[in-house]
Amino acid sequence: MSDDTDAPRPKRRIQGFGRRTVLRGAAFGAAAPLLTSPAHAATTTARTASPAGSTSFRWLGTSGWRIDVEGRTVLFDPYVTRFKTGLFDGGFEPSTKLRSDPERVREYIGRPEIVLVSHSHWDHIADVPYIAKATGARIVGTETTYHLLTAFGVDPGQISVVKGDEVLDFDGITVQVVSSLHSRNKRHTYFAPGTLHAPPPTAPRTISDLPEGDTLAYQVTTGSGAPSAFLMGASDFSERAVQGLNPDLAMIAVPSSSSTSRYVPRLMRALGQPDVVVPVHWDNFEEPLSEPPRRDPAMDLDAFVALVRQESPLSRIVVPDYQTTYGGDMRPKPRPGPGSGNHQLP
Repeated sequence: MSDDTDAPRPKRRIQGFGRRTVLRGAAFGAAAPLLTSPAHAATTTARTASPAGSTSFRWLGTSGWRIDVEGRTVLFDPYVTRFKTGLFDGGFEPSTKLRSDPERVREYIGRPEIVLVSHSHWDHIADVPYIAKATGARIVGTETTYHLLTAFGVDPGQISVVKGDEVLDFDGITVQVVSSLHSRNKRHTYFAPGTLHAPPPTAPRTISDLPEGDTLAYQVTTGSGAPSAFLMGASDFSERAVQGLNPDLAMIAVPSSSSTSRYVPRLMRALGQPDVVVPVHWDNFEEPLSEPPRRDPAMDLDAFVALVRQESPLSRIVVPDYQTTYGGDMRPKPRPGPGSGNHQLP
C-alpha cells in the first residue's frame, strides 16, 4: 500500500451516541435452518431491547456478514456460492454465468429477516435472489438492486429502495443507510459501472450483466446498549456521509490500490477511531467457506493493518475467520468441533 500517512496522533476516545461502553459478548448456537415462509418478517412480534451480549457476528467472506440477535438474523452482502470467474487465476471471464448453490446458501444464512445489499456486483448480490425468494426476507438496496432483483423474479413488495441517510427501524434493529462509493483499481476504474432505472428486459445471465448501480454502506445497531456496526462493501467512502457515525465496530474493506487518496487516515478520523476495526474483502472469494481464508494477492492486508494501527492506535484490530462466531465485542465465542480458530490482533 502506498498511501501517504501522517504521524500517529493518539486521541481521546470519541463517544458514539452513548453506546461506547465496555461491550459484552455471548455464545451463539448452531445455524438455524432456512426459513421457508415468506410471511416471516410480517409476523415478527414486538421485542424488547437486546443487550450487547446477545449479538453475534459471523463473517461470510468478501464483505458479507451474518448478524444474529435473540433469534433474529440480518445479512449483509451474503455471497457464499463463490463460483469461479478466473479473477484470481489470471484469466478473468466477464461472460461467466451466474449461479447460486441453494444447499450451500442454506448452510450459512440461518433465518434472515433483513438482507442489506451494498451494491449489485456478483460477489455481493449473486445469492440474494435465491435468499429473497426462499425466505421472504426484507431486502434493502439501491434502485439498481431493486430492478435486478425484480428481473430475477423477486416480489417488488419485498424490496426497500434506499439512497443514503435513511434511518430504518425494524422493530428494534436500527439500520442507518450511508451513501458510499465503489473502490477503484490502479487505473482509477472498476468493473461494470452504471445504474439501472428500469428492470432489464431479461434476467441477468452473466456477471457482466450486473452493474454496480451505486454503492451504500450501513450502520446496524441491534438494540439499546448493543454495539453499532459499520458495514462496508467496497474500499471507498463519502467522508461527509460517515462523519459523526462513531461506530463501535467498523468492518472496513481493504483497498487493492492507492487510487483513493489517504483512504485509511481519512476514514479512521471520519469514523472517530472505532473501538474495533475488522478488515474485510481481502480474501479470495472463489474459494469455499469451508476452507481457511486465502488472501487476494492484490490486497496488502499486512500494510492495511499496520496503517490502521498507526492512524487509530486505540482501536483493536480483528482479522476475521470464516469458521468463527464472534460476540458483540468481536471476540471469538466457543464453537463445537474443529475449525474454530481466528486471527486476532491486540
